[in-house]
Amino acid sequence: MAIKVLVVDDSSFFRRRVSEIVNQDPELEVVGVAVNGEEAVKMAATLNPQVITMDIEMPVMDGISAVRAIMASNPIPILMFSSLTHDGAKSTLDALEAGALDFLPKRFEDIATNKDEAISLLQQRIKALGRRRVYRPITRMTSSTPTATARTPSVAASSLRSQTQPSSFTRPLTSKTSVSETSDRQVSASANVVVQQSSAPSRASGKSYKLLLIGTSTGGPVALQKVLTQFPDNYPHPILLIQHMPAAFTPAFAARLDSLCKISVKEAVNGDVLKPGCAYLAPGGMQMLVEKSGMTGRLKVMAGNSDMNYKPSVDITFASASKAYGGDILAVVLTGMGADGREGARMLKTAGANIWAQDEASCVVYGMPQAVAAAGISSHSISLDNMAEAILKETARG
Repeated sequence: MAIKVLVVDDSSFFRRRVSEIVNQDPELEVVGVAVNGEEAVKMAATLNPQVITMDIEMPVMDGISAVRAIMASNPIPILMFSSLTHDGAKSTLDALEAGALDFLPKRFEDIATNKDEAISLLQQRIKALGRRRVYRPITRMTSSTPTATARTPSVAASSLRSQTQPSSFTRPLTSKTSVSETSDRQVSASANVVVQQSSAPSRASGKSYKLLLIGTSTGGPVALQKVLTQFPDNYPHPILLIQHMPAAFTPAFAARLDSLCKISVKEAVNGDVLKPGCAYLAPGGMQMLVEKSGMTGRLKVMAGNSDMNYKPSVDITFASASKAYGGDILAVVLTGMGADGREGARMLKTAGANIWAQDEASCVVYGMPQAVAAAGISSHSISLDNMAEAILKETARG
C-alpha cells in the first residue's frame, strides 16, 4: 500500500507542487491538504496519514505549534520545509525540538542541482520517514532557557585515499543524499539485511583515546543534543561532530548546543586547535579535516572537491582522522540516511580505532548505522538512551 501523506502549507502553489511530486511516486499518496496548522492537527487525527509535510510560517497556527500538538496527541513523522536563513534555521531547530523528524529547504533549487534530482530526493525522504514508528518526543532541544548547569552560548576506502578528492562522490550536493544512497533497502528500518545487534559494552575496553568522532544525518540534531548534554565539562578529549546540515543552519545549531551543554561547542573554523572538552561542529557546505603536528591536532576547514556528495562528509573527516590519530579514536555513527561514514569508518578500523553504531530501534532512519554494522565495521550497536553513558565509560582514560 502507498504511504499516505498530508501536505500542509498556506501557499496554494506550494501545496499543489508538493502534492504533484508526491503523487508521481506510486508508493506515495496525498490523502489531504491543509492551509494552516490548526487544519493540520484536525486532519492528522481524522485522515491518519503516515507522513506530514509541514510549512513553518502559517496563519491561525504556525507549523511549530502544529507539530507540538500532533506529537502530543497522535505522533506522526513530520518533514518540515524551511528557508535557508538564520531565522529559518532557528525555527527549524525549534520544530525538531517539538518532534519533527527531518527538514528540507523550501526552495527546491536549494535541494539539488536539477529538478529531477530534487523530486527524487523529496520522495525518498518521505518514504524513509513513512517506514518509521514515531512516539511522543522525550528528548527536548529546549533552547529558550538554559539549565542551571549549562553555560551561556559562545558564539569505498580507495575513494578516500585522497582526502579532498574522493572519486566516489559524483556531484555537488549540500546536506543532501544521493538517490542511489537512499534506496529503499538502505533507508528502510525493515531492510533485508541481517545485522547482529549487541548491547552497550558492560565494561570499558581499557583502550586509551585521544579523539572522539560522531557522524550523523537525519535525526542527528536531537540525537547529538541527547548525547552531548550528558558530558561533563572536564571531558578529556576533543570531539568532532559531522552533521549533514546546510551552511545557514550550523552556526545556530552549534550555538544552541553550546547553550545546553557543559562542554564547549562551536562551529569549526580553519586552523582551530583541538582542545579537550570542546566539540567542533563541521560547517555546512564545507569539509572538516583534522591534521596533526607533533602532539597538537588542528582542523582544516575547506570547500573540498565540487563532486562531493556531502558537505560536510562523515567519510572525509573520519578518513583524515585515521591518518592523523591512527587507532587512538572512538568513532560513533548515529541515525542518518544513506551510507556516509562507512568507508571512513573502515579506514579507522584498519588503523585500530573502535567504531560504534546506534541501534536500529532508536534511529529515526537506520541507514548510516546499518551501513557500518552490516559491513562488520562496528563492534557495538547501542541505543541512543545508553550512548552517552557508554561513551563516557569507554573514553574516561586519556
